[in-house]
Amino acid sequence: MSEICITCGLPQELCVCETIAKESQKIIVRLVKKKFNKISTVVEGIQSKEINLKELATDLKSKLACGGTAKEGRIELQGDHIQKVKQALVALGFGPETIEVQ
Repeated sequence: MSEICITCGLPQELCVCETIAKESQKIIVRLVKKKFNKISTVVEGIQSKEINLKELATDLKSKLACGGTAKEGRIELQGDHIQKVKQALVALGFGPETIEVQ
């Protein structure tokens, strides 16, 4: 017998907590100018224990072919990927209406 998720009450293989968490986020994507005029794309607002920020950063880095990091509750990607990030997040299951590009 499989384990039951304590949050949604469904068996672990049917758990919808991560899907609900992805659809209920208010994500902000913006550009930041760093040292030496380097451009960085910052993804903020992903605050849920069901979503692993480091895994999400790894997925985005591989999809966008860039470097980056996940720290302090945000993902920083090297370069200007502001339009591609929204498409990549939608492909990963986040709702397009919850992603705000600034």
